[in-house]
Amino acid sequence: MRNSKLRAFLIALMLLVFAAGLAFLLFPSLWGAMVDREISLNAQDFLNRGETEPTIPEVIVTIDSPTEPEETRAYPELWADMVHYNETIYTQGQAGLSCQYDYQKPSFRLSDYGLGDEVFGVISIPAMELEMPIFLGATEQHMADGAAHLSQTSLPIGGENTNCVIAGHRGYNGASYFRYIDKLNVGDLISVTNLWETLSYRVCEIKIIDPHDVTEILIQPGRELLTLLTCHPYASGGRQRYVVYCERVESSPVSIP
Repeated sequence: MRNSKLRAFLIALMLLVFAAGLAFLLFPSLWGAMVDREISLNAQDFLNRGETEPTIPEVIVTIDSPTEPEETRAYPELWADMVHYNETIYTQGQAGLSCQYDYQKPSFRLSDYGLGDEVFGVISIPAMELEMPIFLGATEQHMADGAAHLSQTSLPIGGENTNCVIAGHRGYNGASYFRYIDKLNVGDLISVTNLWETLSYRVCEIKIIDPHDVTEILIQPGRELLTLLTCHPYASGGRQRYVVYCERVESSPVSIP
């Protein structure tokens, strides 16, 4: 009888150890899947916000720029300040982009303009089957919650003489983020939906650069660019950077089926 009880106890203990080991192995994948789903749902919430929020009155915004026509926009003060920001960093040669603290500090806090959260937009990448919310400032929290705009680069509102740099993890704690960025090829379409409109871009160049080579992400005069930035190789601890340059195109908005 004693041997039977001992045998049953050992079997139960072995099963418990096996279950614990299996849970340990599967936890990162399960957690990552949950994070991926939450990021996707947050992106969809932003894209669907017009269906659930009251319509914001449109206001005529006069933009003090010879290249921009008078436009009707919601959040007029935010729009005008962002256009001014993009023009200023271009004329000043992005002098403020000197260290990691410069691109981590958010260039704008949307709550200061009466918005309910800090999601500024959504990046949609059909080739990667990916939609992620965009936050302003590459803080640790923003990078964990989605894709992050690097401060001291152009804000994702379009316009000539702009290069908006969007950073994402190359996979993190089991979640994907920009892990599969190497699926992108020249010619693929990407879209950015901000608070006002959807901007479409086409991949035009892909590079692998040194992590400290800031010159590779600067504004290029006369061009309207979106640049995706992540670590390379995968799971390397950020030894290099994988950079995808995209140029603005006039086309239908891009969405994932």
